[in-house]
Parts: sequence; C-alpha cells; structure tokens
Amino acid sequence: MGKIYTVLGLMSGTSMDGVDASIIQTDGESKYKAILDKYFEYPSIIYQNLIKLRDKIKSSKDLKKHQKLTKIVEKEITIFHAKSVNKIQKKMKTNVDFIGFHGQTIFHNANEKITKQIGDGKLLSKLTKKTVVYDFRQNDLKSGGQGAPLVPIFHKMLAKKFKLAQKKNSPSTEATFVNIGGISNLTRINSSYEINSLDCGPGMCLIDKWIRLNSKHRIDKGGKIAMRGSVDYKIMWKYINKIKVDSMINSFDISDFKINLVKKLSLEDGAATLTELTATNILRMVEAFSNEKTNLIMCGGGRKNNFLIKRIKKDNFFNLKMIDVFGINGDFVESQAFAYLAIRSFLGLPISFPETTGCIKPCTGGVIVKSY
Repeated sequence: MGKIYTVLGLMSGTSMDGVDASIIQTDGESKYKAILDKYFEYPSIIYQNLIKLRDKIKSSKDLKKHQKLTKIVEKEITIFHAKSVNKIQKKMKTNVDFIGFHGQTIFHNANEKITKQIGDGKLLSKLTKKTVVYDFRQNDLKSGGQGAPLVPIFHKMLAKKFKLAQKKNSPSTEATFVNIGGISNLTRINSSYEINSLDCGPGMCLIDKWIRLNSKHRIDKGGKIAMRGSVDYKIMWKYINKIKVDSMINSFDISDFKINLVKKLSLEDGAATLTELTATNILRMVEAFSNEKTNLIMCGGGRKNNFLIKRIKKDNFFNLKMIDVFGINGDFVESQAFAYLAIRSFLGLPISFPETTGCIKPCTGGVIVKSY
C-alpha cells in the first residue's frame, strides 16, 4: 500500500458563486476517505467581478485585451481561497500535506489549445504555507487532449470502492456518472473498470444565464420556474442540432452555448425549454455512450433541480441514483476529485487518458509549487 496523504481540494465552478473545499485522505490510487466538505460563498463584489470578467472574455484575443482586469480578479479570488483554507486549518487537527487548486475557468477552447483558469498558485502557497498543485489542464492540451473532463479517474476509483459496475450488486454491469455542472459530462465505467468519458453539452449554464438575465434570481432553484412553463420543442431541437452529438470526445466551454434562440420566450417558457434541452441532450448522450442498462449516478449542482431530474427519470432505460446515497456529498465531488488529482500529479501518475480527453497517451498534469 502506498503512502496515504491528506489533501485539500478547492473547486470554483461555472456558477461562480463560491468555493467548494474538501479534505480527503488518499494514496492517489485505490485508497480514499472523505474527511471534510465545506462551502465558502463569494462576497457580492467578487461574484460581480467574476461575472463581468467572464462576460468580457468571449475569445482568446479577449484574454490579452483584458489582462489587467484578469490579474486584479485573480488576486481577489486567490486571497479568498487562502482565507478559506486558513479557516479550515484553524479548526482541523489533521495536517494537510497538499492543496489541489483548480481555480476559476474564464475561457476554454480546446481547438485553439487554450484554457485559462485564474488562480495564483504561488500566492496561495505563500498565504497558506502549503504545497499547492494547480493548472491541471495545460499538459493534457499539449499532449493532444481536449483539457477536459479530468474527473473520470476519480469516478473510476469511486466505482471500484462502491462496486458500482458489478452485477451482483445491481441489474447492470456498468456505471455512468453524470456530472451536471455548467457543462454536463459523462464517465462510463464497465465491469472491467475501463473508462470512457466526454463533455456532452450544456448542463446548467444556459438555464442559469437565462434566469440571471431575466429575473432577480441566480438560478432556477429546484426547477420551480421551469415547472410553470411550456417547452418550445422547435427551439429545443434547433439547439440539439447545433450540438455535435456524434462526437465521442468534444470539450465544451459555457461560451459555446447562447440563449439567443429563447430570447422572445417568457421567463417560464424559456426556463422550461432550456431545461428540456439539458435533459434531452444528456439522455441522448447516455444512450449513445452506454452499451447496456446502466447505473446512472448523478453528481453536480444540477442534480438538485427536481424538474430536470424528473424529466431524466422518465426514461426507464436507466437505474438512476444520486451519488449521495453512497455517502458522498454530490456538491463536493469535483473538489474531492481535485484533491485526488493533486496527489496523482505529485506522484507522477496519469490524470487524463486517450479514452477520457483524447490525449495521445496517458499523461499527468498539474504544476507543483512551494512558495514559503
């Protein structure tokens, strides 16, 4: 058995509302124990600055154009992450060996081989007095990959731990993890624990943007707004036809999807149409991606949208379960995953694979810094 490390993972997703922090103990391979999960909400000024920055950066040229603003916001969120880490460290008796720092994605374009997660790893290391592993996606892009998704190797470990792809525990011999964040992505794991994954299109990004621009709310909590609306199927299928459903590896950024097609709909009808789009696209991808009846394991913030999940459940092809039933808080899968990836990076183990991101060969990633 390899050495067990205690690692703190930090993740700020596309909702840009705060930081998910998780401490796990792991050897970077099969051993895993969740110790702590905690959420730190961004103050309004940081949230507004992040939204403003993301809305300005629509192309790689904008990254250069808005370098000054990017640096300002990067420093703001890094200091916030550091304060969050230090709050945890004051309360925890367990010593943290490493921090896995994802940062905040503001631009991703795999075709241009450009991805930008803001977050200053050196400054975070200095402020927390811990070794930090960050910038996880660059090496995969350099190795011919899409830079995403990176969490599948963590899903594989969970599938083994909880025996999710063994027939004696279920009617299925495979598990498909569905992460519904800003972008939806799938990880399929068969009974031999071979993994395949892909980004499959919009998760909550279009729904959240629609709600944010047309109401006083940030999200459609529980899908209550969409529940009151009617789906415009003509518009929904226009969206579906724009998504490359035949691509088994295609990394997306939330900027790849626009709300222009629903702009003339009411708040409720727009929400209903975009929710139906998300559900239909996920179902189409799962059906294309899975060879048999599968255990569908739901992760990410989108699993809390009851209207969305009810729509997905309509299809009896799947044995749908929330990841929470296995004792894992579904809000913190990615923060736990980046703690796990940090140790794999430190040990030189691969974090991306030809079957997950399309890279030429399995490759490790992450920049390791110790600035104290």
